[in-house]
Amino acid sequence: MFRIFFSLFVIFTLISCESESYDIIIKNGEVYDGSGSESEIIDIGIRGDQIIKIGKLDSKNSKKIINAEGLIVSPGFIDTHVHLDPMDNLIRLSDGESHIRQGVTTSFGGPDGRGVPLRYGFKEYLDSLEIVGMGMNVGFLTGHNKIRRVVMDLDNREPTEDELLKMKILASNAMDEGAFGISTGLKYLPGNFSKVDEVIEISKEISKKGGIYTSHLRDEGLKIIDAVNEAIIISREANISVVLTHHKVIGKPMWGKSAKTLALIDSARQKGIKIMADQYPYSASHTGISVLIPTWARAGGNKEFEKRVADETLRKRIEDQIIFNILNDRGGNDLDRIQFSKVDWMPELEGKTLKDWAVMKGLKPVIENGAKLVVEAQLNGGASCIFHAMDESDVENIMKFPHTMIASDGRLSEPGVGHPHPRAYGTFPRVLGRYVREKKVISMREAIYKMTYLPAKSFGLTDRGLINPGMKADITIFNEKEIIDRATYENPHQYPEGIEYVLINGQLAIDKSVFMKIKAGEILRKN
Repeated sequence: MFRIFFSLFVIFTLISCESESYDIIIKNGEVYDGSGSESEIIDIGIRGDQIIKIGKLDSKNSKKIINAEGLIVSPGFIDTHVHLDPMDNLIRLSDGESHIRQGVTTSFGGPDGRGVPLRYGFKEYLDSLEIVGMGMNVGFLTGHNKIRRVVMDLDNREPTEDELLKMKILASNAMDEGAFGISTGLKYLPGNFSKVDEVIEISKEISKKGGIYTSHLRDEGLKIIDAVNEAIIISREANISVVLTHHKVIGKPMWGKSAKTLALIDSARQKGIKIMADQYPYSASHTGISVLIPTWARAGGNKEFEKRVADETLRKRIEDQIIFNILNDRGGNDLDRIQFSKVDWMPELEGKTLKDWAVMKGLKPVIENGAKLVVEAQLNGGASCIFHAMDESDVENIMKFPHTMIASDGRLSEPGVGHPHPRAYGTFPRVLGRYVREKKVISMREAIYKMTYLPAKSFGLTDRGLINPGMKADITIFNEKEIIDRATYENPHQYPEGIEYVLINGQLAIDKSVFMKIKAGEILRKN
């Protein structure tokens, strides 16, 4: 009897010892669990890719100890809007350094209606990324613009019944193959040519399979109220969760109108409509210079655009509408507010403004000449630009809204290549350093919630976004007194400061502020 009792005691002891062994223990950190609760000084035990235990832990059976005393410990940040395209850029920068150095452990690609590249099927694309390996976790949305282009090219018309059916099948198949939902770019081609009924019908297929809908609104300037109402209608009629992505108010005539857009969202939510927003913490946007050109002028593609601007009457009409957009929309009523970011055909323009280009060409830097240069840029192949056309008060107002997530709208970047928007390097540290510590726009617990659990539950991630036993060990540790972005509009290629450690699936991607160049990320699939 004694032998049996002793044997059971030994087995129990061995099991207990095994259960208390860890690969990593994070000691003495100020832990914000991501839920929006206040912080607590506790230890975190990690084994493999999971958080095993939280509390006062004995570190003698841990392979590695991270002393987080004086540091904040948070779930890894989740970026809901990242341009993880083109694929060659994603493969080249697959270690994700520019994002991981911000504390980001998970990113969602395929925004603004883009989806995955046209030459790939959804599953094929995800499979190819698994072979390459990723530094951070990545998931993807399918894109309405991509789907429409596959079925209808750049036609400016409503789909036939057969074409609509094909688009619905493509959307449904993408969900079966791992998409987290669908994105629309109703400001861009060919999404701008779609009517709301088309978007609703396709979104219903996404809703059936538990997906989310994120939308670059049809307008973010003079017609933003109509655009927000359209998104609310889509959410209600398709019974789908909607994110107004990179929510902002563009153009001086509309500054201050975020109060109205947020009131619309709040009113819809009170009626049970599932709608929210995400935002980047900057007063300048970034997109193609073609956003200044009326969409009808670009219908059918570049060759059709060339034909239209060759017609004197049509060109005058196009330039007049560009002038209107420079005055009232993304142009900010000033050629100096349009800054070139990526110009393949004239790299020396990168970092300079439309006004600078006019002066370089010996032109008077007036709006009318700016419109002519926009046409010239498009004829040369287009360009990416930073548009300084937002007001800081709207940025802060949107950030305070309880249903706003933080998202970069950036892309993977490397020092010295192009002239990206500084959000590619600084989004998350900027929120924590500038808007939490310096300006006190929101609290630390609110900021972390907006970066972690809110996006996790919005996108349906059940094992990330919180520091709890059983969750994936995606963790960011930073110094709240030092964290800050360093990237600027003039010099964007600067990594932030204050991020001490980043763990992705239990592996150290940043160790004592040193980027480790590992590929610990997973390819996430919804269904």
